Amino acid sequence: MVVRHAPTAATRSFTFPGDEAIDDRGRAAAAALSDVLPSGYDVLCSPARRCLETAACAGLAQPAVDDDLAECDFGSWTGRALATLTEEQPDAVRAWMTEPGAAPHGGESLTAFAARIARWLDAQATRDGGAIAITHGGVVKAAVVHALGAPLEAFWRVDVAPLGITELHAHNGRWTLTRTNSRSLAAAA
Repeated sequence: MVVRHAPTAATRSFTFPGDEAIDDRGRAAAAALSDVLPSGYDVLCSPARRCLETAACAGLAQPAVDDDLAECDFGSWTGRALATLTEEQPDAVRAWMTEPGAAPHGGESLTAFAARIARWLDAQATRDGGAIAITHGGVVKAAVVHALGAPLEAFWRVDVAPLGITELHAHNGRWTLTRTNSRSLAAAA
């Protein structure tokens, strides 16, 4: 089960995030996760502050930090709004969104990022028992694309809302998508 972190100022403004905190509405919404997430699962978490805070607000004690759950490295675009970048660097933004190997920001390409998430997800298929991973929208999107065996271009067609819950199950090394972007009513902040 993968859960996108609670909202931040960056998610609300379509800005490439740094290591920011969740906002006050996000804290209240994250607390509602405790009503919908199963108990007894291992809890994994991106090292990002927004993910660790989401886990804490949801009452998920002692998450194991997993660096592979980090969001894509956006390089020089970190902290910048997509709208501004589209105006200033339209060719670079277009390349990033249409050429999976492009990394005009100097960070991770979509190809490299998706490969990292695919390795992580495949390793999860060998786990005994379930896990809840508190992570990022990009990680969830890449996991869904990999689980479905979809082409990487499908990444841009998957929407993951803050606090959206995506449930995947492994069966003999293959993944099944059970639900995606599910939220409790209280988490719809």
